[in-house]
Amino acid sequence: MAATIILFAIMAAAFWFLIVRPQRKRMVEHQTLLRRLEVGDEILSSSGIYGTVQAIHDDDTIELEVADGVIITIAKGAIAQRTDDADDVAGDTDTT
Repeated sequence: MAATIILFAIMAAAFWFLIVRPQRKRMVEHQTLLRRLEVGDEILSSSGIYGTVQAIHDDDTIELEVADGVIITIAKGAIAQRTDDADDVAGDTDTT
């Protein structure tokens, strides 16, 4: 009986550390990304569209310029990452 309880506790802890905790961390990072989003930021949407933020609306949508003079409206939650941040991180690698 005690072994069953210990095994269940170990499985619950493993589930927490391997699934729940990393997902919460990703969710907090994504919310921080959306809060810090500004006009002029270069982003990648979750559907694979690259563009530059032209306007941020209160109804959780943004206007995204995907080509010269081509502006689309997407949901703010559809933003996967800022591409200008990714370029900065990639540029910091030391090859020596």
